[in-house]
Amino acid sequence: MFRFRVFIVLFAMYKYGLEELLIDAMPQRPFMRRILKVFSRKKRYQAPRGVRLRKALESLGPIYVKFGQVLSTRPDIVPLDIARELVFLQDRVPPFPSDEAVAIVEKSLRKPLTELYAEFNYEPVASASVAQVHRALTHDGKQVAVKILRPNIIKTIESDLALMRSVASIVHWLLPDGRRLRPKEVVAEFDKYLHDELDLQIEAANCSQLRRNFELEGRENLLKVPEVYWSLSSSLVFTMEWIDGVPINQMERLDELGMDIKKLAREGVEIFFTQVFEDGFFHADMHPGNILVTQDIDPKGRYAALDFGIVGTLSEVDKNYLAQNFLAFFRRDYRRVAQLHIESGWVPQETREEELEAAVRSVCEPYFDLPLAEISLGAVLMRLFQTSRRFNVEIQPQLVLLQKTLLNVEGMGRQLDPDLDLWKTAKPFLERWMYQRIGPKGVIEKLKKESVHWAQLLPEVPRLMHNSLHQHSHLDLISKELRELRRSHRRSRSLLYVMTISQLLIAMLALIYWR
Repeated sequence: MFRFRVFIVLFAMYKYGLEELLIDAMPQRPFMRRILKVFSRKKRYQAPRGVRLRKALESLGPIYVKFGQVLSTRPDIVPLDIARELVFLQDRVPPFPSDEAVAIVEKSLRKPLTELYAEFNYEPVASASVAQVHRALTHDGKQVAVKILRPNIIKTIESDLALMRSVASIVHWLLPDGRRLRPKEVVAEFDKYLHDELDLQIEAANCSQLRRNFELEGRENLLKVPEVYWSLSSSLVFTMEWIDGVPINQMERLDELGMDIKKLAREGVEIFFTQVFEDGFFHADMHPGNILVTQDIDPKGRYAALDFGIVGTLSEVDKNYLAQNFLAFFRRDYRRVAQLHIESGWVPQETREEELEAAVRSVCEPYFDLPLAEISLGAVLMRLFQTSRRFNVEIQPQLVLLQKTLLNVEGMGRQLDPDLDLWKTAKPFLERWMYQRIGPKGVIEKLKKESVHWAQLLPEVPRLMHNSLHQHSHLDLISKELRELRRSHRRSRSLLYVMTISQLLIAMLALIYWR
């Protein structure tokens, strides 16, 4: 099986002329370049290299499609033109037989299908590389979507991952830039994402967390997240509320239904920044296939999210760092951007601040000559990641996911409203967030959070003070004893010197006497 997959991969490389990518990547390996050129196709390639790589990955199957989607989020590793093309990879595969789907559901949930659902649609409504979705009706009359993991998917994945690890080792050894590109780490990162998606219980937990976040007061009209039916879910089956809606990229349909498209464009940006800066937990796969627009509570439309296999999390340090970076960028304070990179430890401490500042300015400054509505913040981040190569910047995985999600949000927003000014929408949000963090309100909130710890410590304060004072009362005695020990040590050392000299004198006299 492994050898057969190797042959298939090599054939796809030859068919789509991917040896050109290897030749270009090895300027310092003339011998290897000559060997590859022997096998290189003589005719010129009509399609750009990014398009050819995308088609090759699609021909190799769903696991390689997913790997390409992960690479599209790594502009710090993949050339910019290739990263942009890999975004268009389509994760569509034929469905597997319905009787197999039913068998997986019954085995996983340990009940006959008729006891689990009142109705079950045997025809799948969606099919992807990892799972497919069926529509069903619960016994209490709720419409649900049942997501079922593909049979034998783990065996297929492990075989392809073994091949990817072998290729990563070769790239690490062969390419001059192999160490910096960290191909082994990239494959390991993909392995983690893939195995997270293979456990549908993890996806259900992500969905449940996101739903709670958007049930908070003031957010309920922003984003609809399906309810999870835990009694009908497992690691192989995920049952969630069915959501009727229109895919976000069907513009004509949205217009026919009378939805406010400009409002949706603005709210998409607000949803993104709310998830990132207020919750630190965000849906990291927000492409048009996973976003619907519903009219359940608002005839003008509100967003609904699907597919929670990939989420991003940010710490308080990450959120603060991002907010300061964005604000410094909005204000064209490139020195502050450079300082933040050095302070965070992402670049070596010996990096010259003014040199990094000049590099950031060269990336960002040209964008300010464009109308604000034409500036892509996601594209700026991509360019910054590309520039960071020469400074050996360690790009954090959670920020790579964030950059990918920001590109998706911007793309959807501009599709809905070409005049959408992301900067105008985002800047007040960030300034308000920073004020809430470091202003009077932020200080009060921090005091409230810390008060929980103080409540535990306050009863112990008298005992801690007593122990401290008691220890202090013994300090003089301890100090006195230490002085005595030092004096005793000096006396002992002097006595030792005297005894040693006396013994030497006695030995010398004895030698003289015996002579």
